[in-house]
Amino acid sequence: MTSTSEPRGLRAELESLTTEAFRPELAEIDRLDTLALATLMNGEDATVSTAVAAQLPRIAAAIDAVAARMARGGRLVYAGAGTAGRLGVLDASECPPTFNTGPDQVVGLIAGGASAMVTSVEGAEDSPDLARADLDALKLTGADTVVGISASGRTPYAVGAVAHARALGALTVGLSCNPHSPLAAAADHGIEVVVGPELLTGSTRLKAGTAQKLVLNMLSTITMIRLGKTYGNLMVDVRASNAKLRARSRRIVALATGAPEDEIETALAATDGEVKDAILTILAGVDGPTAARLLEESDGHLRAALAAAPH
Repeated sequence: MTSTSEPRGLRAELESLTTEAFRPELAEIDRLDTLALATLMNGEDATVSTAVAAQLPRIAAAIDAVAARMARGGRLVYAGAGTAGRLGVLDASECPPTFNTGPDQVVGLIAGGASAMVTSVEGAEDSPDLARADLDALKLTGADTVVGISASGRTPYAVGAVAHARALGALTVGLSCNPHSPLAAAADHGIEVVVGPELLTGSTRLKAGTAQKLVLNMLSTITMIRLGKTYGNLMVDVRASNAKLRARSRRIVALATGAPEDEIETALAATDGEVKDAILTILAGVDGPTAARLLEESDGHLRAALAAAPH
C-alpha cells in the first residue's frame, strides 16, 4: 500500500512547479464562448516561441555537440514519458523519410514501450530502472547522445535515462519546461524552456508540449543540416518511399540544378533514385559511380563533393 506521505510530498513538489501553477484568472473559462476560448488559447500559444528564443544559445550548443557525436557514427536517442515520450518518438520516426537516416540512428524511447504511445502505462514514468533497462537494450555507448524530455523536469524515467547515459560516457541533453530542474542538472546540456502555467492547470501537452516539439524540431533538423543531409534548404537525402516523395525528389533535383525533365529522369535512373547523387551528376557532369565516390569521400556533404569534383 502507498504511504500517505508519498502523495503529500509529490503534491507539494508539483505545487512548486511553474507548469503546474493554478491561474485564478482563468477559473471561469468554461463560461466563455468558443471563439473567445480559441482566441485565449491562441494568445497563450503565441508566447511559446519567445520562451524558446530565450534558450537558443543552449539549444545551439547542444546541437553542435550532438552533430559532432553523430558525425562519428553515434546515435541520437530520445527518452521521455507520456506526451514528452510521444514527441520524442514522433521526431525520431520522421527522420528516416526526411533525411534517409537508418532506423537505428535516431531512436525514440517512451516509458512503458510502444503501447504507451496510445495507452497510459501505469507507473512506467516513475521508474528510472526501466529507463536504464531500455538504454541497455540499445547497447548504448559513449558515442551516443541521449535527450531526456520532461515538462516537469523531474520525471524519474527521463532523469534516470540521462543519469545512466552520462555514467556510460554518452552525451546528454535535458529538455524541460521548469527552471532549476533535476533533469537539466543531470545533463551535460540543460535546456529549460519556461512557458509558464498552462491554460488548463497541469495539462503540459499544451504550451509545454508545443515548446518541446519546437526544440526537438531544431535538434534533429539542424543536426541533419550539419551532417550534410541538406543542400541549402533542400532535403537532398529524402527517401522516395511513396508517390508524393518520388515527385518531391524530382522537384528537388529540378530546384537544385535547373535541369530539364528528361535530364533529371536520366540522372535519377543513373543513381538508383538517389537525389543527392543525381544532383551531383548534373552539376558536376560526372557519372553515377563517380558521384557516389565523391559523396562518400566528402562524408555525404554535397557542397564538399561539388568542390572536389573534376572541373
